[in-house]
Amino acid sequence: MAVPDIWARTNHSPSENSFNQSNPFCEMSHIKILAKTFLPIFFWILFFVGAIGNALVILVYWRYRGKKSPTDTYLIHLAIADLLFIFTLPFWAAAAWDGWNFKTVMCKIVNSMYKTNFYSCMLFLMCVSFDRYVVVVWPMQAQNSKLKRLMRHKLICFGVWVIAVALCIPEVMYSQTEQIGNTTVCRMIYPPSVSRTLRIIDLSMKIAIGFLFPLLVMVVCYARVAHTLLQARKTPKHKSLKMIIIIILVFVLSQFPYNSILLVKTMVLYAPAIKDCKMLENIATGFQLTQSIAFLHSCLNPFLYVFAGERFRKALFQMMKCMTQGPMKSPEQCNSADASQGQNSRRSSALFGRSKLGTSLALSSP
Repeated sequence: MAVPDIWARTNHSPSENSFNQSNPFCEMSHIKILAKTFLPIFFWILFFVGAIGNALVILVYWRYRGKKSPTDTYLIHLAIADLLFIFTLPFWAAAAWDGWNFKTVMCKIVNSMYKTNFYSCMLFLMCVSFDRYVVVVWPMQAQNSKLKRLMRHKLICFGVWVIAVALCIPEVMYSQTEQIGNTTVCRMIYPPSVSRTLRIIDLSMKIAIGFLFPLLVMVVCYARVAHTLLQARKTPKHKSLKMIIIIILVFVLSQFPYNSILLVKTMVLYAPAIKDCKMLENIATGFQLTQSIAFLHSCLNPFLYVFAGERFRKALFQMMKCMTQGPMKSPEQCNSADASQGQNSRRSSALFGRSKLGTSLALSSP
């Protein structure tokens, strides 16, 4: 996924403009209108919805930090990555409206934050699917090695962040501000020493790591999970299977159109002589629309993976109840009060899911 990108001569600049060779005389008036009217409002809506949803996930986890499971580790890191990505949207909303009015260092920081958290989001989604595969398909082994899994998951989370940070190095090196007409833009500006081949590799990695590889792992893992649930006896399975289908569909519908446009961009790099302004404008329009759809995923993650779980809803309601009872109580006081209501037995399971086979998915509904 790329940061907001409208290419040549627009009010909103790209961070990874691989079309430096595009016809500089293409005004792309429709893209200017789209950038100034639709994108600022859309980005601000995503910011508020995504910030509230992911902040609630982190808040509940913090107040009930003694009840985390290996799956919870991935979900919290996913919420953090989504939240950090969401925090870049106000900058792009302002840039879409009136150009980039921040310093070059902020251009590098915002681009790098976006890239880092996008890659980490996709990789954490992949990790969640693999963890659900282990828990459902191999429940006894997962239960017996729970402590080892928790430690292993922490190392994996660290590795995911390292990979994501490493992949944003081009943004740190090549993100710059540039004056185009009366507008200052923030985008990736490759020096002549960077060959077209390296740019193609960069775009190809976005498609492979940001979509194809996570999608492959998710489909394989959730297919095995669904097969196991269908084979299990006396196990509620319809809601879990429904959520599996929803998760895969949302991921594909939100990411596939965008990555298809990225593939077109990669192909255009092999044909730098293209001067058809109409074609470039159509690609740019498709890029903006599909990218906006792809951004929705960071807002939907809390609802798909967390809020749909019975355990999380109960923890959230209990936290809200505790916060409204006079002075703010500590997590320990809330936990103690909740235990007095006879809920200790249910608390032995993960915060975002239950341990029984049919409801072991962190995203399962009650």
